[in-house]
Amino acid sequence: MPHTRRFRAVTDLYLKTVTTTHRKLLDLSGGRVGTRFKKMPTLALTTTGRRTRLPRTVILTVPVVEDDSYLIVASRGGDDISPDWFHNLRADPAVEVSFQHGVKQPMTARVLSPQERDQRWPQVVAAYPGYQTYQKRTTRQIPLVLLRPRE
Repeated sequence: MPHTRRFRAVTDLYLKTVTTTHRKLLDLSGGRVGTRFKKMPTLALTTTGRRTRLPRTVILTVPVVEDDSYLIVASRGGDDISPDWFHNLRADPAVEVSFQHGVKQPMTARVLSPQERDQRWPQVVAAYPGYQTYQKRTTRQIPLVLLRPRE
């Protein structure tokens, strides 16, 4: 069921407000508050805007942490469109990540193939069952993105 432009505008405003508030909470508390959400760690992902070429930072949950790599979900709460940050990292996979309000580090983002995604999806849902609800809300297959330190 496609969303109207008005709904998308409201969703965009909501997501920007939540991200801004979360980032301020992290900064004001020195990272003591906001490094976990829905029992998952959080990270700040900075991408380069595909049109503006300006840095864009969002706060995301991390359902799977493996050593120095992070698996994130481009769910946008089960919306029919992928989040802007996802389109940005597809255009330029060189990103910066601050895991749990730590030091920013350069990383490379890689969108998992459909086969890899199918293999990893159970891990994501085990970390937060709400992702399965998000998937049921949309006809698109919600992408998974692996973030690894840049070589």
